[in-house]
Order: sequence, then structure tokens, then C-alpha cells
Amino acid sequence: MSYFPMFIQLEQCPCLVVGGGTVAFRKIRVLLDFGAKVTVVATEISDAIFEMKEKVMCCSKEYEPGDLDGFSLVIAATDDEKLNHRISRDCRERGIFVNAVDQQKDCDFILPAYLKAGEVVAAFSSGGNSPVVTQYLKEKTREFVTPELGEITAYLGKIREQVKENVPTEALRKSVYLQILNQWERTGQIPAEDEWEKAIENKMSVRKGNELSGTDKKAADEGNFTEYGTGKSCQSR
Repeated sequence: MSYFPMFIQLEQCPCLVVGGGTVAFRKIRVLLDFGAKVTVVATEISDAIFEMKEKVMCCSKEYEPGDLDGFSLVIAATDDEKLNHRISRDCRERGIFVNAVDQQKDCDFILPAYLKAGEVVAAFSSGGNSPVVTQYLKEKTREFVTPELGEITAYLGKIREQVKENVPTEALRKSVYLQILNQWERTGQIPAEDEWEKAIENKMSVRKGNELSGTDKKAADEGNFTEYGTGKSCQSR
């Protein structure tokens, strides 16, 4: 069964992890990586998890259904399959999304292998069939998801509103962003503010109006854009 790819905002989202061992520790680290507010419930909690106590609330106790109150997302990560199933059942009765580690039928969602660079996230799923495949895809993609990619993405986000205000159509805006990306890919440097403003000015002066010419529209549809000042054609990737 394939899973629907959906990215959700977990910043300060109350999440519960039931279990205090190595598997729970790995799941907690993932949740914290995305800013979740994590509570752990387990009769035995590892030292590694206790060392996170500034970021994680630890409750040394047996699980009870009432522990689910107030949580939006739950991970059942105990070493007891029957307990994990019961937690999953309790969550589903309350409409709470639940993941029971290595028990696919008890899962509403899975935690995929992923790469993160700033706000860029690449995630991989095999539908629960093969962690080896997802790790393989992760390693093959690692060279592209770099801190530098995170930086240029943040830069594009920073100028997005200004580009929208000054460039009237989506196709033209796309050409401006692709020009910046192509320049970054060649030089490894983020353009100075006056450089992208000049790119907009050049594009608008060529356009002479608010409607794309047939030539410009065809190029935009095909992902081919002229790099201003060079006359070179750039293929979008």
C-alpha cells in the first residue's frame, strides 16, 4: 500500500511517544528535528532520552488511555506488540493519528527516511515494504540536498513577495527564479539584491506589456529561459 505524501507543520505540536528505549529515542529525535513538543510515557526510560529532558517531558509510568488527552499525534514505540496495538486502537477511537512501530496495520502514518537542509525536506517511502530501498534513495539524493540548497531556498523565500509585486505573471516569475537558481548553480553564490532586481528589470523591458508573446510563452511552457546579459538558453531542471 502506498502512502499519500503530505507534509504537516509540527512546530510546538503536542506529540506523545509511548516507550522509552532505543526505537523511541530515534522517533523522538525526528519529532524534535521538526519542532514538536514531545512527551514520553514509559515504565523505563533510557538515559539517552532523559538527557533530552530540557526538550522532552518524561513521565515514568505505565500507559493509560487518559495519557492521550491533549495530543495531536502519537507514536507507540514499546517492545510489546499487544500494547502497541491497544494504543493504536485507543488513538483511533479518539481520532488521533497514530504510528505503531513495525506494525503497519496499526499505523495511520509512517515516518519516512528523509533529508533536511534548512526548510528543504526530501522524504522517501516504500509503503512500509523495504527500509533498505528508502535508505538507498536517501543516500543517492544526499549530494543534492545540501546546506547550500537550504540557503538559496531561504533566499528565494525572502524575495518572493517582492518578485510577486514586481512581476505580473507566474511564467515570468518562474523565469526569474530559474535565472537565480542557474546562476547559483554555476557560481555557488547567492546573488546580491541588485542582481535579481536587474533580472526583473531586464525581463520586464523585454516583455513590453502584461501578456506573454507566443515565443516567451512557448519557452516558459517548455522550461527554457534566456539568461539575461548572456543570450544563453537555460533548461529548467
